[in-house]
Amino acid sequence: MDAVLTNLVDRVRAAAAAGTPLAIRGGGSKDFYGEPVGGEPLETGALSGIVSYEPSELVVTVRAGTPLAQLEQLLAASGQSLPFEPPHFGPGATVGGMVATGLSGPARASVGSVRDYVLGLQLVNGRAEQLVFGGQVMKNVAGYDVSRLMVGALGTLGLVTEVSLKVLPLAPAEATLKFALSQDEALRKLNAWGGQPLPLNASCWLQDEGGAGTLYLRLRGAVAAVAAACRSLGGERQDPAQSASDWDACREQRLPWFEACGARDLWRLSVPQTAPVLDLPEAPLVEWHGAQRWVRAAPGQGEPLRALAARAGGHATLFRAADPASTGRQPPLAPALATIQRELKRQFDPAGIFNPGRLFPEA
Repeated sequence: MDAVLTNLVDRVRAAAAAGTPLAIRGGGSKDFYGEPVGGEPLETGALSGIVSYEPSELVVTVRAGTPLAQLEQLLAASGQSLPFEPPHFGPGATVGGMVATGLSGPARASVGSVRDYVLGLQLVNGRAEQLVFGGQVMKNVAGYDVSRLMVGALGTLGLVTEVSLKVLPLAPAEATLKFALSQDEALRKLNAWGGQPLPLNASCWLQDEGGAGTLYLRLRGAVAAVAAACRSLGGERQDPAQSASDWDACREQRLPWFEACGARDLWRLSVPQTAPVLDLPEAPLVEWHGAQRWVRAAPGQGEPLRALAARAGGHATLFRAADPASTGRQPPLAPALATIQRELKRQFDPAGIFNPGRLFPEA
């Protein structure tokens, strides 16, 4: 065990003995996400590096503090990528933060989420024990898949130190189409296209200040499939370089729509793709073929938004709060799920030292 990992394990052991809360932090690019949390900082940036990479096997293993940009650059050099397009939200984004938040980009509805690409990981639990889960191959698993359980746990169950990920080759062809459509028309077309053998990869609908709606549809796949889809779908084909920049801005929430949020809260509504247009204060920005709807709202509008999302068969999360001290950001758990969550926390972190309250105020 190297000195960096040894130091982290010793910090965890001492914190558990003293009951001292620890705030796990990689690059800090996603500190805004989740409930406010205190505690002594436990920095993971020094726990960095590529452990192994087998391009022919489509598997990479990296340490948790590895910059996400470094990993993506390595994969791109071999014509591969993380197809779920994890957002960075800043230059300090790390692989550990990607796993802890479980956030995916525009392609998530078509290719899957972070959790779908985690093959295995290593972590330090609240007893300062080093545990290994999963491996470096896809296979049938009997019992609980603990490695994927850590995705989206926001560091509340343990300190992830190393991750093995499945990667995929870059698509041979890509095209972005633009359509002038209302939100209702866009949702109906997306639902119809979803039932056809089309190389759909990502979509984004938004409304400008004048009330005009625009749908952007990204296609990725074989050259012949993308070309055929462009002919059959119509729309206005966009410049590839500009489209790449725009999709990156969408992933990183740098589009003007996001930047105009101002002093309002940014909510994420996760609903079925087939959900109709929702009765919102203003038109949302719609991604994931209708399944993800971003809403700008004045502080204090959480309950109506949560009720609206629930009626549509989904839930609402306060993604970026105008007030950094605000709580209640995650949707409340059903009693049975809350019991499971508390038991998992007790088993992995009996002293409650890891990011206490980061996932849920009561955790």
